[in-house]
Amino acid sequence: MAVMLPWLEPLWARLVALGERLPHAILLTGAPGLGKRDLAEALAARLLCETLADDGQACGHCTPCQWRLAGTHPDLRRLAPESEEARNAPDEASEAGEAGGGEGKAKSTQIVIDQVRAVQEALTMTAHRGGRRVLIVDPAEAMNSFTANALLKLLEEPPEGCVFVLISAAPRKLLPTIRSRCQQWPVPRPDDGAVRRWQAEQGEAGRVPAGLLTLCGGLPLAARRLAEQGAEALLERFVKDLGAGEIDPLRLAGQWEAWIKKDKAALAAGFGITTLVDWMQRWVSDLAALRLGGRVRYFPAQGERLALLSTRMSMAEAGNCYNEFVNIRRVAAHPLNPRLFLEDILMRYARTMKGVQP
Repeated sequence: MAVMLPWLEPLWARLVALGERLPHAILLTGAPGLGKRDLAEALAARLLCETLADDGQACGHCTPCQWRLAGTHPDLRRLAPESEEARNAPDEASEAGEAGGGEGKAKSTQIVIDQVRAVQEALTMTAHRGGRRVLIVDPAEAMNSFTANALLKLLEEPPEGCVFVLISAAPRKLLPTIRSRCQQWPVPRPDDGAVRRWQAEQGEAGRVPAGLLTLCGGLPLAARRLAEQGAEALLERFVKDLGAGEIDPLRLAGQWEAWIKKDKAALAAGFGITTLVDWMQRWVSDLAALRLGGRVRYFPAQGERLALLSTRMSMAEAGNCYNEFVNIRRVAAHPLNPRLFLEDILMRYARTMKGVQP
């Protein structure tokens, strides 16, 4: 039986209290790194278990639990992009990061229509133990329009005894008709006390560098995944490059391109342009916050340097730079030319920092 994450316990208690009144479709929403997948897997385990524990979780010992733990339960189905399937195992505690590629043709980052059709056929069959059937869709926003409409038909006319659990970090990207047919359950962000409790329970495995924890907005699962990928050293280089003062955008773009394409540590961590843009957006967010009278959120260890950098920006420049990176983040996953993309974002940043001295 898995240990429930401390900040999920109140939400879990509410789900357990519903009992047979549990809706046929649930949409778990919240930022990556909150443990939405853990909650979805625990709920699926509960629905399939035949001898529940006192806290409402699956026992882990009955025949359905053994099937589930072995990954062979015929009444538990998952829809995920091909690029994410390896990370959607039941015992995976962390949220998915950037999509990884394999040998040859790149793995799809979408949930495709054939996957829904295969599940649809399976759901027409009677449950093997005469109980519930569960379908987990993670992340739900990975469905394209064709896939979403196919799933919508299932939600509108759900097979008897079937529970749909959708997971999304961007619910607004889902069809309104899908959202309207699901009961939405926002997953809360953990407070400092819950994070400390979780780290204490995890022991050495739960300890993550403070810099990564703040970079992830206090989300411990996301920070732990970064730590496991060796991101602490990558972050140190990133901070050194941007914190130096004036930058040469073209030269740094070339260095960063080589970094993400050839550096062994970066390749092993799946570190790419999307991560770089995420970090730059947070860096610029801290600069803008300081310039507008706020405080550092993501890079507190660099607070003094950020404060100095922010003094060379006007309030208008600070706001404009932040807004530019919000828009850049939307297209970062599919740059047509990575080198030109890096040059563009670094020149935008350099224009804002044009008066800064190292």
